[in-house]
Amino acid sequence: MTLQELIAEYGKDYLLGYFMTLQLTVFSFCGAFVLGVFITILRVSPIKPLRKSADFYVQIFRNIPGAALLILLVYALPYLNIVLSYYLCVMIAVTLIPSSFLSEHLISGINTIDRGQIEAARALGFTFIQIIGKIVIPQALRASVLPMTNLLIATMLTTALASQVPMDPRELTGLVAHINTYSVGGIKAFVISAAFYCITAILIGFIGNKVDKKVRIAK
Repeated sequence: MTLQELIAEYGKDYLLGYFMTLQLTVFSFCGAFVLGVFITILRVSPIKPLRKSADFYVQIFRNIPGAALLILLVYALPYLNIVLSYYLCVMIAVTLIPSSFLSEHLISGINTIDRGQIEAARALGFTFIQIIGKIVIPQALRASVLPMTNLLIATMLTTALASQVPMDPRELTGLVAHINTYSVGGIKAFVISAAFYCITAILIGFIGNKVDKKVRIAK
């Protein structure tokens, strides 16, 4: 099958696969962002059991392979009478893993904050939540733009886990597997999919660099 024949026959499917990849990326990263911020707050809280629980969460999901987590969600949960759609299983897997890395990036950002600011806030009578919400998290986010840009790209690539389950419509990697199962797309099918990934990653990196230059904290 030539490249022109491949595009003519599967062009629409590639667009659907690309939009599915983007959808999984956006939803999963937004979930990972919210969850990662929450976990980070727990990790710096004055309550030791919360700190330990949050650290344990990060250690688990930072080190578990994505495919193993997806298998647990798809095949193990039904034994507990919990049956989720393939789409939801993929989205949960692609949310939990990045959330642990996002928390690590935020912790690194928090470590760049001058401790004097926190001590001054305490002297002014700020509560823990006020210090976190008004001083710590905003500055940590500004210091973590580039790592989070890379994490967003990694999240997009992690959506390839969806190729392991029969989703419809398929995302880009799953579509390539489908094409090479029922047609003879060969390496060209992978090249088209890779082009979508590369162009999107370059665009995300460009935007991330622009945002970083705008919000970076001057030393």
